[in-house]
Amino acid sequence: MSPIPPGSTVGVLGSGQLGRMLAIEARRMGYRVHTLSPDRDSPTGQIADREVVADYEDLDAVREFASRVDVVTFEFENVSSAAADAAEVFAPVRPSGAVLHTTQNRLREKRFLERGGFPCARFREVGSPEELEVAARAVGFPAVLKTAGFGYDGKGQRVVRSSQDLPEAWRELGGTVAILEEFVEFEREVSVVAAQGLDGSFAHFGPVGNTHRNHILDVTVAPAPLPEALAAEAVDLARGILEALQVVGVLCVEMFLAPGGRLLVNELAPRPHNSGHYTIDACATSQFEQQLRAVCGLPLGSPIQLCPAAMANLLGDIWREGEPNWEAALRFDRVKLHLYGKATPRPGRKMGHLTALAETAEAAEARVRAAREALTAQP
Repeated sequence: MSPIPPGSTVGVLGSGQLGRMLAIEARRMGYRVHTLSPDRDSPTGQIADREVVADYEDLDAVREFASRVDVVTFEFENVSSAAADAAEVFAPVRPSGAVLHTTQNRLREKRFLERGGFPCARFREVGSPEELEVAARAVGFPAVLKTAGFGYDGKGQRVVRSSQDLPEAWRELGGTVAILEEFVEFEREVSVVAAQGLDGSFAHFGPVGNTHRNHILDVTVAPAPLPEALAAEAVDLARGILEALQVVGVLCVEMFLAPGGRLLVNELAPRPHNSGHYTIDACATSQFEQQLRAVCGLPLGSPIQLCPAAMANLLGDIWREGEPNWEAALRFDRVKLHLYGKATPRPGRKMGHLTALAETAEAAEARVRAAREALTAQP
């Protein structure tokens, strides 16, 4: 299959910050970009050549959108597989609708991992209060009850610590199909962002260490402080998953490092990922350029990391006392600011990120945390 060369048009289903950063790379490399989402003046739409405002379930709009581009990709899992199938009639969709179908639903994703022999926490499907009680006896306490669909940044999940918690947790999650998963007392959260090309080639950015706050990624440190053998094992898991799913594009594998040095796969994201944002400033090829190269059938770029780095998310909470002190943060050496073009800051909303570069990962983490702290420091 022939590559889709610069000058062609890339269609992005979704219009958030991931699409924005992909669009910036695409424009740099000479591509045109169209985006479709229900939002107007979106982060991606501000960069794209054409912004289509339509619901993902409006299949006529999706078909018209796909008919005017050369390839379709997505930056948001919660696009229906029906929309991907509708687009596929007019342009290749990469990663495929089948990848989207598997990874946008926790139950399908866990079953895929289980069938493939990839290590993950014990889980049971739950469809009723009675099934929840049976699942709890099999999984044990504490456990995590998660809705099967439409969950990210900690949404759609609840920790249950005893049988007394089960009825309330079931009601809180809306009584929908769910999974009950064992609670993992992990030592560290790590992720591997990797890509697979149309020709089957593979490239990865190496494991990074992640810390979360209120279920939202807070800081990523690259590289992760892992023994060499464990780092290689994490990459091997990512490679196996991309091969099994037949991914064309970028996919992030989120993992827990459990006691005893066991790696457990937690979630899959078939797109560039928040924990890979540092690659824009620290790597020879960013995760967004890699996504573009993969979906356009071009050779994958070198993922080599040029220096240690750390990334800190900027949530809307930082605006609580007014405009952040950008000057104070940018006084820090080798700190980069990325804002996403969102007009209204809200608590928990991802508004941007800072990346810090340094001689060691520990120094980069200290620098990026200090720079973020300076944003809200009183003069």
